[in-house]
Amino acid sequence: MSNDASSVLIEGPWEHRFVAANGARFHVAEIGQGPLVVLLHGFPQFWWAWRDQLTALAEAGYHVAAIDLRGYGASDKPPRGYDTFTLAADVASIVRSLGESNAVIIGHGWGGWIAWSMPTMQPAVTTAVAALGMPHPLVLRHASLRNPAQIRANAYLAGLQRPFVPEHQMVKSPDYVGHLLHAWSAPGGQWPPGDVAHRYAQAMALPFVAHSAAEYYRWVVRSQLRLDGRRFAHCLKSRIKVPVLQLQGEQDRAVMPALASMSSAFVQGPYEQHLIAGAGHFLPEEAPAEVNAHLVSWLNSLP
Repeated sequence: MSNDASSVLIEGPWEHRFVAANGARFHVAEIGQGPLVVLLHGFPQFWWAWRDQLTALAEAGYHVAAIDLRGYGASDKPPRGYDTFTLAADVASIVRSLGESNAVIIGHGWGGWIAWSMPTMQPAVTTAVAALGMPHPLVLRHASLRNPAQIRANAYLAGLQRPFVPEHQMVKSPDYVGHLLHAWSAPGGQWPPGDVAHRYAQAMALPFVAHSAAEYYRWVVRSQLRLDGRRFAHCLKSRIKVPVLQLQGEQDRAVMPALASMSSAFVQGPYEQHLIAGAGHFLPEEAPAEVNAHLVSWLNSLP
């Protein structure tokens, strides 16, 4: 696999396109016709994490767009803009660049964090949200200070705060990404196969991607005592009125499954939650059939 962004333009039934949004250029893998559904990947991945959902949701009658988040894959990798306010604005701007005024936003992991933030930060474009492997951000933030199991699971966060070191680890050692994929997926499972782990390691080694990925985590940790962190918490306290679907792997070792049920306190609208047995953190790939069935059923139920 070559060490440039074209290596992530993996062929399939989807089309690759680039859209200008919020002052940057974003790569989108797109398929299908119908209401727009935007898919946001997590760390340490890129749009390809949604390959099974792209085809399944398109076949169910939706226009599906899996994007490379700011700093990942074939999207631009500017030196700044990794706070949640900017990331939510990126998604809203991409929706408009795709020719739609609103969309359903579905995210996994970090993408789930952004999805949860969309109804309060970008309400005009957000018709419903689904979060996979990610409780409401304020639930996770609280647990990261007080829940011993989550504090242990967050041990990797300390490493990502150091300047330059994690970037070097992610780029120079393919084992870094492979280790995270194995550590967060279901123990004893068959995922990830070697070729998948290799593809994610190669994508993380693209120029500037490792730095961008680390910047997401640095903002989350460092902003807590700053004004922007307090603004974020204040914004997210507003209860969500649009429909919410939450899927959580029963064996997730990145985010404690017990946190999932606490998210309902932040949802005022229709709320649906499912624990997926035998699956870890990487739900779209560890349990694609079950995830697809839940997503299609939920999407079809939306007004």
